[in-house]
Amino acid sequence: MHIILVSNRLATAKTLNLSYRTLLALLSGVIILAFATSFLFSWVGVRFNMPFAAELVAAVQQVHNRKTEEYMRYNVSSMAVKLGEMQAQLIRLDSLGERISRLSGVKPAKPEAIDKSGQGGPLVYSVQPHAADELQRDIDRLAEIVEQRSETLTELESQLMERRIKNALLPTMVPIKAEHVGSTFGYRVDPIAGVRAMHEGIDFVADKGTRVIASAGGVVQAAEYHPQYGNMIEIDHGNEFSSRYAHLSKIDVKAGQIVKRGQAIGASGNTGRSTGPHLHFEVRFKGVAQNPARFVRQSTQMALNSPLAARPVPLPEKRIAPPANTANTPNTRATATFSAPR
Repeated sequence: MHIILVSNRLATAKTLNLSYRTLLALLSGVIILAFATSFLFSWVGVRFNMPFAAELVAAVQQVHNRKTEEYMRYNVSSMAVKLGEMQAQLIRLDSLGERISRLSGVKPAKPEAIDKSGQGGPLVYSVQPHAADELQRDIDRLAEIVEQRSETLTELESQLMERRIKNALLPTMVPIKAEHVGSTFGYRVDPIAGVRAMHEGIDFVADKGTRVIASAGGVVQAAEYHPQYGNMIEIDHGNEFSSRYAHLSKIDVKAGQIVKRGQAIGASGNTGRSTGPHLHFEVRFKGVAQNPARFVRQSTQMALNSPLAARPVPLPEKRIAPPANTANTPNTRATATFSAPR
């Protein structure tokens, strides 16, 4: 390396030639001198207990502690706010789940309880090292409880959906807009034979041609003429429930067809063993006739001034055989084992 020296005292410029080895030796000397000077000042401060050195160390430590405290205070404050928000959300979720469960009648598994007792007081931050760890553990525990609540609400939703599907397949809709009810479910004097006999359905009196709808969704099992039922439709609703619509003047569906709740399936009439235009409606469970009023009484469409809403009709404890003078019941799947309707 060439270094050119220029000065007023020198008549001419002088050039110094420095090798890389010489330059490296000079730099090493400077670094060693700096370390030696620093060590010397430190040793002197400790050896002679010089106050400025102790004050300098204390000031640096104080600044470090203040920064650490501010950082921990900020973290603890943020975690405390997050913890409070999670607790409030869990309390709201619990209240919502309880209301839904009470309204629906579904009782899911009881989740872990959350302390809802009254608490309060001034906010005093703790900046101890373990404070953040405790808050983090509380947050982790609440996260587990949130997962439990999610599973509980999912189970509740599943049960409600299952119940909704089952209710949609129960024959609870009034199948016709009728003037009044001619006969209810139970024993009565047969209007044709004049003897006491079991009536296994409800007779809705309506003009011929009045639209008849499916009381619930299902699959049409039979859509045919029967000597006693006349034009009849039978719908299988699943879960061993079925419904029958008899004495129709018109059939608008076919066997095997899927129908929806409230779908038009035919029209009322006076076919078969009947004394006038009406709809004979039956509900069966496992093939045994049930009181249709127990299914349609809660329907909001039930606005008939009839004995249906006035008194419940008890279900028969056993199957009632048809009277001897109402023979001619055909031996078919759809219409076997029933008494003669009117």
